[in-house]
Amino acid sequence: MIITILALSFFLIASLYASVGFGGGSGYLAAMSFVGVSPEIMKPTALTLNILVASIGLVKFYRAGHFSWRLFWPIAAMSIPFAFLGGRATIPKAIYQPLVGLILLYAAYRLVRSTKPGALPSVRPLPIWVALLAGAVIGWLSGLVGIGGGIFISPLILLAGWAGTRETLGISAAFVLVNSIAGLLGILSLVKTLPSGIPIWVVAAVMGGWIGAEYGSKRLSPVLLRQLLAVVLAVAGLKMLFG
Repeated sequence: MIITILALSFFLIASLYASVGFGGGSGYLAAMSFVGVSPEIMKPTALTLNILVASIGLVKFYRAGHFSWRLFWPIAAMSIPFAFLGGRATIPKAIYQPLVGLILLYAAYRLVRSTKPGALPSVRPLPIWVALLAGAVIGWLSGLVGIGGGIFISPLILLAGWAGTRETLGISAAFVLVNSIAGLLGILSLVKTLPSGIPIWVVAAVMGGWIGAEYGSKRLSPVLLRQLLAVVLAVAGLKMLFG
């Protein structure tokens, strides 16, 4: 019964998150926590599903022309090694969860305000040193928490004005993918097993991810995408604060 409930939950989570270029990691963690999945398998499970859903999202957004290697590579270059280190690290939940939760809620608030006409800044170049620093910090946080990092990188790029809405989501999908792989490798160097329900959950997440990425990359308006992104960030932030 728990495997079935999680499969349905993962389908819905993947659909919503993939529409905004995410893998769904924070949602998977919340669902597994709610039904009592043991903490030692939550992070590798979430990252495994992240990899699959983010891969679908990246292909969809890339084919639709919403991806920039120029913006992606400096951020990813630092995020990959730091995501691996974050996957091996531990820190008291009482410290990082409230901080991350407040950051996500603030980002959600800023994105809601950005849906007003002219609220977002015009697109401007991303300084290389800022990209490297952002990649290191977000990569480490992503590996530590067990998510791909899209909930951190997307609002940063949008609110700083480094890319447009759809291009940001394409970069986010790629960012989630590489960070999830690095974080999973870091975790599997310590934990060698995955839960028995993973094949069913993979099918559910892939189906949901395909539907969400299809609509996000081609059919939903940029304003609606920012609103959906704000909802995802708010849910993730509340989960961090009270989950």
